[in-house]
Amino acid sequence: MWSYNPESHYTPGVSLVGFKVEATDGHIGKVDEATEEVGSAYLVVNTGPWIFGKHVLLPAGTVVRVDMKEEKINVNRTKEQIKHAPEYDQDKHRGDSGYRDQVAQYYGRDHN
Repeated sequence: MWSYNPESHYTPGVSLVGFKVEATDGHIGKVDEATEEVGSAYLVVNTGPWIFGKHVLLPAGTVVRVDMKEEKINVNRTKEQIKHAPEYDQDKHRGDSGYRDQVAQYYGRDHN
């Protein structure tokens, strides 16, 4: 869940900040923050006008493809699934392991 899939074409050491993020059914925003920490990698996506003012945390395991040339990231969730994800809270994320567990449970559920 918290690691990039080897088939995603993610290149360690390359910043993904500013990359466009595409759900399975359309554009959802841009990357504001990204980490590549082993076992705890994630993206923070600013959803912009789509969900006004909301930031979402996407575990690296949701990334299916990174297009370095187009600066685009495809994730394996729908816009609706991302819209209903727990809202990103920087303070909670940094100091509350329960928040990370909540995010992992949400994205780990079977959404079919």
